[in-house]
Amino acid sequence: MLSKLNSFMKKQIAGLGLLMLLSQGAGAQGKLNKADSLYKEGQLMATIDEYNKMYNSDSTNYTIVYNLACAYAQGRMPDKAYRFLNLAVNLNTTEAALCDPDFLPLKKDKRWEDFEKNLVAQIQKKYEHPIGDEEYARKLWRMKARDQALYTDIQLAEKKIHRNSSIVYALWDVKENYNQQNQLQLEALIAKKGWPKISQVGAEGGSAAFLIIQHSDLEKQKKYLPLIKKLCEEKEAYWGSYALMYDRIQVAEHKPQRYGSQVIFNNNTNKYELSPMEDESKTDEWRKEIGMQALADYLLNWDIKWEPKTKQ
Repeated sequence: MLSKLNSFMKKQIAGLGLLMLLSQGAGAQGKLNKADSLYKEGQLMATIDEYNKMYNSDSTNYTIVYNLACAYAQGRMPDKAYRFLNLAVNLNTTEAALCDPDFLPLKKDKRWEDFEKNLVAQIQKKYEHPIGDEEYARKLWRMKARDQALYTDIQLAEKKIHRNSSIVYALWDVKENYNQQNQLQLEALIAKKGWPKISQVGAEGGSAAFLIIQHSDLEKQKKYLPLIKKLCEEKEAYWGSYALMYDRIQVAEHKPQRYGSQVIFNNNTNKYELSPMEDESKTDEWRKEIGMQALADYLLNWDIKWEPKTKQ
């Protein structure tokens, strides 16, 4: 059982990829609305009812329309999901829906291929720098959806049952299967086409490749880190991705991290903690250099209060 728990802890750390991407964007999440709170509690039908009320009051709000589509997709109501998803992409034409795990149930529906084709065509028309390799991008979007799947379910199971329950272990095992499928597929694609550049597959495609390797083993992470750094210098990848993987490797090798991206759950305190740092007095300077938000703001996503230690 001890080896199982050690393996599980590694999975907990690896499972933080989605939240860690917040370091590249805005600060800590704001207060949840009622619909989002219901969703986090697993009350899907109540979530749908609440979002419908919000939609009736503000039918042009992209976030409301998009989240309603997500809720219907998760509730296995494809007709309504497609209705609101089409409304959402007309309000805001991005590739986000193509790599959103909430829409994995819709990808079994014959309508998905047409939806994807039409949305890609809209994206290509809308943006000045279109996606260079649509085939590569589409594969990466699907892989990203798999990579990000089940995190909400795992968090709910941890909250409602227990972090070390058999159900949580089973969900992590499914996640591991998804990760292994993605890694095999991605390495085959890289061997054929090279590491996906932003100009080639767009921002979402590039982040898909990063997440898949970030959730793989140490050998693969070390293999691709120099390439990611090179592409960052060429503005074909994001420095935030490089920082996350750099820190991940450092922590895996029992070395201090530089950018403060890695946290770990302490089973004794039932709280997340920041992994050891290289030099806390310089952390925010290093983060600012590559466009990352202040570490104190980033750590609020795990309810960690942090102030940098200054050198004496």
